[in-house]
Amino acid sequence: MTTSEHDDAPQLRRKGRWMVDQHGRVVIVHGFNLVWKHAPYVPPATKAGFTGADARWLKRFGFNGVRLGTLWAGITPDEAGVGDPAYRDRWQRVMDLLTEQGIWMQLDAHQDQWHETYGGEGVPDWAMIRPAPYNLLPPVNLPFPLGYWTPEVSTVFDQFWANKHGLLDGWVSAWEVAAQWWRHQPYLMGYDLINEPWMGLEWATCLQAGCKASYTNELQPAYEQATTAIRAIDRQNIVWWEPQQFSGGQKIPTFLEPMAGERRLGLSWHNYCQDVFLMKQGVPPPIADVENCWAFSRNRAEHALDQAATINAVPMMSEWGATDNLRAIEIDAAVADEHLMGWLHWAYKRWDDPTTADDAQGMFADDADLTTVKKDKLRQLVRTYAQAVAGVPTAMSFDATTGDFRLRYRPGPTISAPTEIFVSPLHYPDGYRVNVTGGTALRQSGRMVHVTPTSDGPVTVTVAGR
Repeated sequence: MTTSEHDDAPQLRRKGRWMVDQHGRVVIVHGFNLVWKHAPYVPPATKAGFTGADARWLKRFGFNGVRLGTLWAGITPDEAGVGDPAYRDRWQRVMDLLTEQGIWMQLDAHQDQWHETYGGEGVPDWAMIRPAPYNLLPPVNLPFPLGYWTPEVSTVFDQFWANKHGLLDGWVSAWEVAAQWWRHQPYLMGYDLINEPWMGLEWATCLQAGCKASYTNELQPAYEQATTAIRAIDRQNIVWWEPQQFSGGQKIPTFLEPMAGERRLGLSWHNYCQDVFLMKQGVPPPIADVENCWAFSRNRAEHALDQAATINAVPMMSEWGATDNLRAIEIDAAVADEHLMGWLHWAYKRWDDPTTADDAQGMFADDADLTTVKKDKLRQLVRTYAQAVAGVPTAMSFDATTGDFRLRYRPGPTISAPTEIFVSPLHYPDGYRVNVTGGTALRQSGRMVHVTPTSDGPVTVTVAGR
């Protein structure tokens, strides 16, 4: 299967605050991050990597989206603007497996702490230029995320934003290569320009008040340059912008602005309640309390909706979790439902992640054995939910303890495809019943329920165990 065979392939588009499919239905994604952080920066075709069994596992449990770590270091490893066809082929193998299962894909220029020199990954070796005077001594290599805070790494990022050595241009040209490769990719949901951008030596002001000047002078111009370059190749697919890194773990404002003439943006935002990390470090209540994550997650979701509206974008919670704390997962997933927010959990497999603040990040005790899945964690993440809504969703909720589910939506009169609800295979040991007000339901194979409205009025769907 090649992308050239799929010029009319299903892809997601932005419509207001929503992503919509080829039928005009609002798509809500639940899924995982798939980021292989070691060379060659793509999971191998092994049981511990990613195979057809993994794609089928995702489909079986209702996960319909992934964030793929298509790293700058892999796309143009030898020189700016020159793509590596072997890297494309390695990812194409994975993409073809996901396409066969109908799983949406966000392409992510993932980076952590810039490069392996600093204990991270992301940029190619030719973009690793140590600044003076730090290059007179061996590099300081601190555990993630402390490495960001060193003067050298912060200086490297400041030079990147200033396009010193042409590095910003090199990053943009990598996105031009990626867009040429994958603009027709089936089940594409767009390009996530850079993971958790670090604003450099002014990081303390970012932590305190959001560093508005850094957005104005560095992040916004870089995003507009990359978006303009992609638009010369791909006019349709969503380009995802991320706020500066600290906004994912602190209640601070973000300052992205609209881009003139651009209406196909996404806001790729992250949600990491600091109480979970502090509890992992042994900080006791009430200083650290997972119940504080209700307020934190709601604040971040509401802020994301506001920021997305400001820049004419669709929001998606593209990173969250990174923990085995079941209560934290339960809270964040429930808040996402409250705000009708799609999400991609960190992470599917641990894959020997070198930049982790918590070892408990994957779904399996053994990446090579899918039967070692963390069952209690899976029960929180596998949810009954609307994967595609033929209209505008107005409310959705799911109780991971009882399995009770409720959806309310306004049907779209011009949409002929049905609303599709995935029914969890984990929460109804004695079967389940579906009730619909304002429509009819038809059970499909593969744990899917199709709902069709019977009038122009609101439709309410409930699912409960027998």
